[in-house]
Amino acid sequence: MRCDVITLFPEFIRQSVEIGVVGRARERGLLQVECWNPRDYASGNYRRVDERPFGGGPGMLMLIEPLRACIAAARAAGEAAPLVYLTPQGERLTQAVVRELAALPRLLLLCGRYEGIDERLIAAAVDREISIGDYVLSGGEPGAAVLIDAIGRLQDGALNDAQSALQDSFEDGLLDCPHYTRSESLGTAGVPDVLLSGDHAAIARWRRQQSLGRTWLRRPDLLARMALGKEDRALLQAFMADWKAARSAADGH
Repeated sequence: MRCDVITLFPEFIRQSVEIGVVGRARERGLLQVECWNPRDYASGNYRRVDERPFGGGPGMLMLIEPLRACIAAARAAGEAAPLVYLTPQGERLTQAVVRELAALPRLLLLCGRYEGIDERLIAAAVDREISIGDYVLSGGEPGAAVLIDAIGRLQDGALNDAQSALQDSFEDGLLDCPHYTRSESLGTAGVPDVLLSGDHAAIARWRRQQSLGRTWLRRPDLLARMALGKEDRALLQAFMADWKAARSAADGH
């Protein structure tokens, strides 16, 4: 897959994709990331890329002309691809959206700066607006880095164990279950007995129950969107009963 990022700070993107799973995906030829700087397409001695908005108010907007030329150059450098604008006004980035985008051969990512981008350019050139959360950053680069990381790790061969991606939070609409590993100082203290039992069916049930329970505790909105089957409902009810009993005991009731 190829990601072309339109950004005033290409070094931010380049550095963010050099390490970890994404860096490995690039080394293996599974992911290509290219950067395009609108300043390279600006005119005048100062290569200006911002201007005051109509109607006044604080802040500046990115100029249309350098952005439009930069987008055109990026589009012409490869096969047709959707242009995604990273913005707080966009749809929320979810694992389902990540999987959809990861299946594409190419993606163009547009990073805004200052107060944003002229709405006329968004209407004319942007295919999709995506937000990584309900907060405001200094620019779209962190959002682009997040999206590239999420997409890059799903490229076939990026992970040493492909099954690990299937166990991530949100893959089945739930949060991930707790995990434990060997420790020289702690031994097996605090590790649930079921994980030491060797009973793989029991372990699978426990992990499913913990995912359901953790989602109920931390993200009930996710559960509200799901239609749980009979077995999942029973697992969740048992988790809720145990949790409430433990809490009651801790409160001295």
